[in-house]
Amino acid sequence: MEMEQLLNMGFTQDQASQALAATGGKCTLKATEWILNSNNSKSLPLPPLTNRNPNNPHSTSSPPPIQPKLNHFFPPKSQSSPNNEESSSNNKRTKLFHSSSPQQFPSPTSSSTIQKQKPPAPPHQPLAERMRPKGIDDVIGQDHLLGKNSILRTSLNSERLPSIVLWGPPGTGKTSIARAIAHSASSNTYRFVSLSAVTAGVKDVRESVDEARKFKKWNKRTVLFIDEVHRFNKAQQDSFLPVIEDGSIVFIGATTENPSFHLITPLLSRCRVFTLNPLQPENIVTLLKRAANDSERGLVKSVGVNVRVEEEVFDFVSLNCDGDARVALNALEISATIAAARVKGNEEKAVKGGHQDNETSLVVIDGEDEVGSKSKSDGAVVRVDDAKEAFQCKHIAYDKAGEEHYNLISALHKSMRGSDANAAIYWLARMLEGGEEPLYIARRLIRFACEDVGLADPTALNQSVACYQACHFIGMPECNVILAQCVAYLALAPKSVAVYQAIGAAQKMVKESAGQNEGVPLHLRNAPTKLMKEIGYGKGYIYPPSDPLSSASQTYLPSSLQGHTFLNWQGLNPKSNR
Repeated sequence: MEMEQLLNMGFTQDQASQALAATGGKCTLKATEWILNSNNSKSLPLPPLTNRNPNNPHSTSSPPPIQPKLNHFFPPKSQSSPNNEESSSNNKRTKLFHSSSPQQFPSPTSSSTIQKQKPPAPPHQPLAERMRPKGIDDVIGQDHLLGKNSILRTSLNSERLPSIVLWGPPGTGKTSIARAIAHSASSNTYRFVSLSAVTAGVKDVRESVDEARKFKKWNKRTVLFIDEVHRFNKAQQDSFLPVIEDGSIVFIGATTENPSFHLITPLLSRCRVFTLNPLQPENIVTLLKRAANDSERGLVKSVGVNVRVEEEVFDFVSLNCDGDARVALNALEISATIAAARVKGNEEKAVKGGHQDNETSLVVIDGEDEVGSKSKSDGAVVRVDDAKEAFQCKHIAYDKAGEEHYNLISALHKSMRGSDANAAIYWLARMLEGGEEPLYIARRLIRFACEDVGLADPTALNQSVACYQACHFIGMPECNVILAQCVAYLALAPKSVAVYQAIGAAQKMVKESAGQNEGVPLHLRNAPTKLMKEIGYGKGYIYPPSDPLSSASQTYLPSSLQGHTFLNWQGLNPKSNR
């Protein structure tokens, strides 16, 4: 039995005989280890698989005298039953040995196959990422920053870049400008390091700063770009101050939030803030056409087929992206994907049920026609319907906690103050479509009713409070008309800021009189006890309902403010705007 098992493992008759004789002839494992470890194994031919060097499958040299043990190929004897322990374990050993050998000693064929395998394809990049400008000359729509005599271009030409903060809405080119500066700057003078405040921590910032100091010794400055810099806290922003101060780094920060509120003052004092404007429709059209015509980075790479974009698509996308280039390029890429999928579907239907001649074929499916040569389309046509499907709804730039939030509520407030009901309702619609909380708008209307309408129409406060309660009861989308009615009422109501100005003047007087505010005159004080009456509380007070004529001469201000006027109001005049 042992001889048969050794032969099945691939050892020769001589090897098996010598091994069994040397080990007593009762254990296959001991005989196998004897063959591999014996000093005489150099002169004995080994099994076909084991005479190869694992590191060199083509090598036919003999293995070294010391070979690895085979115990890990075999299960412990305790796993087998006492009766057939030797037989069952030997069978398992034989199977495991043969099944593991091809993996340990690969054949020359498999090795060559691995070498011929192609490297994995790089992950797909969105069209907006691939179409980033390669230099500052390729940046579109920010001529006030990158014009011929602009600060940035002049600084690049003189190799003296200042530290800057790029502030603007999403998709206007903040990151693109930073990378374009990196590509346009001299590599002998600057090195570019990019971090995102979303993913980078204090450790990443410190490492970048330490490297910048090392490169400064070799007269090479570091351009450190921090995207979404407003997400860094005060301590993280403070870490940039000394290295900006000593010139170790040129700081470039990008933010969508107002730097005045989100960046510390010392950092702003060391940087120049540049404001980026939303891209105009003509700028978006230029970017879209560039993407459609670029055969290396454009739509062709996204969908794998030739793409033709109808002119109306460019106009539609440019008018519905709110000046956001990223939104526009993403919508164009999705539109091209839809068009390519339609062409592929038409070709598959044509193969199954269409008809074709030897030269060209016209396939009419679902009212659409695709012309191709020998049932294969020459490309995809992107139509306006594809762009509408890609957008689903118009993109509206709005951030309920950011800059645009305050810009729109300010526009609504000022439109109502100017009695322009049309503009007020438009700005209201902008806020609602952007996802603004209706109760927030209702609260602002209550404030407006007292601040800007005031005594000119006291019922405006009732209207605005009722509007808030109705919005609370109903909610969106049904409360939109309630808000619109209140906005229209307040816009058309007569205006008076007399109360608003009066309370402002009174508060100013109190603040400026810190430490000198007089006590309440004795005749105005309440006297609920006998002692307080004896002190003089309430003495001389005239009750107006009982004596209207005498109470007219009664004073109510402190002696130092006698005759001072806070509320300038002479009557109800709808046309007054005091």
